[in-house]
Amino acid sequence: MSPPAEPSTTHRRAPAVAPAPGELAELGTLGAGGTWTVHGRRLRVTNLDKVLFPGRPGEPPVTKREFLHYTARIAPALTPYLAGRAINLHRYPNGAHTKGFWHKELPDHAPDWLPRWTNPEADPGETRTYLVVDEPAALVWAANFGALEWHPWTSRTETPHQPTYALIDIDPGTTTTWDDVLTLARLHRTALEHLGVTARAKVTGRRGIQIWVPIAAGPDFAQTRDWVQRLSRTIGAVVPELVSWKWQKSDRGGLARLDYTQNAINRTLVAPYSTRPAPGAPVSAPIDWAELDDPALRPDGFTVRSILARCEQRGDLFRDVLDRPQRLPPLV
Repeated sequence: MSPPAEPSTTHRRAPAVAPAPGELAELGTLGAGGTWTVHGRRLRVTNLDKVLFPGRPGEPPVTKREFLHYTARIAPALTPYLAGRAINLHRYPNGAHTKGFWHKELPDHAPDWLPRWTNPEADPGETRTYLVVDEPAALVWAANFGALEWHPWTSRTETPHQPTYALIDIDPGTTTTWDDVLTLARLHRTALEHLGVTARAKVTGRRGIQIWVPIAAGPDFAQTRDWVQRLSRTIGAVVPELVSWKWQKSDRGGLARLDYTQNAINRTLVAPYSTRPAPGAPVSAPIDWAELDDPALRPDGFTVRSILARCEQRGDLFRDVLDRPQRLPPLV
C-alpha cells in the first residue's frame, strides 16, 4: 500500500466534463421549460428560471437553468462515483433557501430508462427501489427533480453489506473553528501516511472536511466502522480539547465529532462535486493533501461557477478513491 500522496500524472488528467456539442446551447434556448436532449436522453425540464440558490454578496442567484447546466457538465466526471450504487437524494424543489427533505424511493413517474435497484431486504414501509446513476443523464434527471444534494451508498448494489470506502467525517461543532478542522484533518493526513494508506480528502461545501479511504472487497460495515473508530479515537486523544464523543450534538459542548458511525449500510456522505443547499451553490470539492496548508482554503470556497475550471486545470483529485482499493492495516 502506498501513502496518501498526491495523484499521479495519469490521475491529474482533466475529466470529461462536457456533454455533446450543442446540448448546452439547447438548454439556453428553452423558455421556462421544455424538452432537452442531453447525454443522449430526452428530458422534460421545468421551471428553468426559478432561483434555486440565493446569491452571495455581489453575485446573482443561481437559477435552475444554471444548476442543470452545471450538472450536465460535471455528470461524466461524477458518474463513476455513483455508478452501481443506490443514491439518496436530498431534495429542495423550492430552492436551497427553503426546507429540504430526503427522497429515496424512485417515484412511479420516473422514466423507464432510468437505472434502478430494488432492495430485496427492504422491510415493509422502507424504501424499496432506488435510483442508480449509471449514466450522466440520470444525474441530470435527479437535478431537475429538485435534488440539490447527491448521496451515494458506500456499498454497491450487488454486495450491499460490503463497503468499498471507509469514511472519516470531521463534523465541526458550534465552537469549532476552521483552523480546528484543519488541525484534525492534518492529523488524519499524518496518521494515514504513517500507516501507508491511500486516502483522499474533500471540503464539504459547508464547514467540514471528509476523508474517503478506498478499500478492497471483504470487510463488512462493522469491521470498517471499528477501524475508523480506532483511528479517530487515537487522533482525538492527541487533541482532546477539540473533540467530543457524545452522541447528541447538544451534549458535545460545541466540540467537533469524528463521526465513525457513518460507516453503516444506507448511511451516506455527500458525493464529490455535489452541490450543497447554501448561497452561491457551493460544492463538496476534492482537494489535494497539500491544500490543507494553504491559508486560502475554505470549506465552502468552491462553487458551481468555479469548480469546473478547477477540474479542467487540476484534474480529478479524488480519482484514487476509484483506482486504488486496498486492505486496511491492523490498528493496535
